[in-house]
Amino acid sequence: MQGAPFQKPTAPGVFPGHWGGPRPRPRPTMPSLLLLAAALLSSWAQLPAEASSWWSLAVNPVQRPEVFIIGAQPVCSQLPGLSPGQRKLCQLYQEHMAYIGEGAKTGIKECQYQFRQRRWNCSIVDNTSVFGRVMQIGSRETAFTYAVSAAGVVNAISRACREGELSTCGCSRTARPKDLPRDWLWGGCGDNVEYGYRFAKEFVDAREREKNFAKGSEEQGRVLMNLQNNEAGRRAVYKMADVACKCHGVSGSCSLKTCWLQLAEFRKVGDQLKEKYDSAAAMRITRKGKLELVNSRFNQPTPEDLVYVDPSPDYCLRNETTGSLGTQGRLCNKTSEGMDGCELMCCGRGYDQFKSVQVERCHCKFHWCCFVKCRKCTEIVDQYVCK
Repeated sequence: MQGAPFQKPTAPGVFPGHWGGPRPRPRPTMPSLLLLAAALLSSWAQLPAEASSWWSLAVNPVQRPEVFIIGAQPVCSQLPGLSPGQRKLCQLYQEHMAYIGEGAKTGIKECQYQFRQRRWNCSIVDNTSVFGRVMQIGSRETAFTYAVSAAGVVNAISRACREGELSTCGCSRTARPKDLPRDWLWGGCGDNVEYGYRFAKEFVDAREREKNFAKGSEEQGRVLMNLQNNEAGRRAVYKMADVACKCHGVSGSCSLKTCWLQLAEFRKVGDQLKEKYDSAAAMRITRKGKLELVNSRFNQPTPEDLVYVDPSPDYCLRNETTGSLGTQGRLCNKTSEGMDGCELMCCGRGYDQFKSVQVERCHCKFHWCCFVKCRKCTEIVDQYVCK
């Protein structure tokens, strides 16, 4: 049951209750990015965009916290795709890394679901860069990928806190909503979205903040784009968290309700970010090192909106330079006029038809008590693949 709305951010970068309030026990303070940057004695030599990414934690096994040895730096040094600042955070918060990997995996799966009927379908091409050279282009698709993966980290860390998997956080300490009915109890173990947001910001943004490009350069524009989209993804999870309640009482009388903060289903987060993708704003970098709208007639994007700096390739043909895999061999829908239709998916090249056998459960019946028995039905269906 949904109750009173969860308190939302009031201004860009300002989240009420994140930094203050009582704690159940003393906890280490997360180092700021400035301190991390100061701790790095040498500047980071930037790797090519396709060379490595923290997303690789999703496809390379990450050890569970119980197998970590406190202060064992080699563990972090062996994880692929981390920037120097992210490795520093790994050394301080080793038990978080498995959940960062889970968050990245959640984001990738959601990306693949949202783009399953598009020419670019969020395919994984290797275990280090994950998406390959296509991420070098500051396109709408890249914007969505950054946002949904950052959202996945917030989601995973917040849940891990609630489940007691991390020593530096616990259940949500969010204040009781003012409009929650007086006789409803507040204090169930909620998802700690405050900590999840904060840690994800430190970890995910670290790679971008370490880069030092000339003001007004295209490279700086890409960094600002990535930071904007990371923030949009985090805010989507934060703002969609809501109050959940459970009834208590004899025979379901609901004489008492207990309420807590609960994350939204991640599919809803993905749906919202997909809407942001459809309305993403085209931006360009100014000489002063700020992003501005390419078309000033549109509304200025908010911190919750996605932005991009490069037009998208058509993804029709395989292109090693852009990283496009092309659509040859992709299934398409002959009767659809949308992006999944054979005309658009195959980019006018035509398609081949073949028949396939599909086996499905059918004629299911419930038997008392307590199981369902089904038959297997075989059907021959026509399918179409792009030439």
